[in-house]
Amino acid sequence: MKLRKENSTNNINEIYWKENCGIAFTLSLIGGRWKINILSYLLAEKKLRYNELKSRLTGISERILVLKLKELEQDDLIKRIVHAQVPPKVEYELTELGQSFKEILILMDQWGETNLKKLF
Repeated sequence: MKLRKENSTNNINEIYWKENCGIAFTLSLIGGRWKINILSYLLAEKKLRYNELKSRLTGISERILVLKLKELEQDDLIKRIVHAQVPPKVEYELTELGQSFKEILILMDQWGETNLKKLF
């Protein structure tokens, strides 16, 4: 949740670009430090429990992981599956919309691998 004034120029510009530019819209869904990593792990491993994701995402806090999982779920990119048992078991998997990022993620990985050595 952003604490930005609704009528601020910055907020108006953000809304405009999300509604009128495919790249800006895509980045609004998967941008940032953690979302793309969560999607990549779920793409590779199909279903993961919360603790499995937490252990793979080195440096992420519990608060941020919960927040990013909720955002991805709200954007219909992942599905939260709750199994009725004691103790509760929760798994996450990609939705059909989340699966549609497969080609983009593969291309981004290939580009990064190719160019990583050139910049560092």
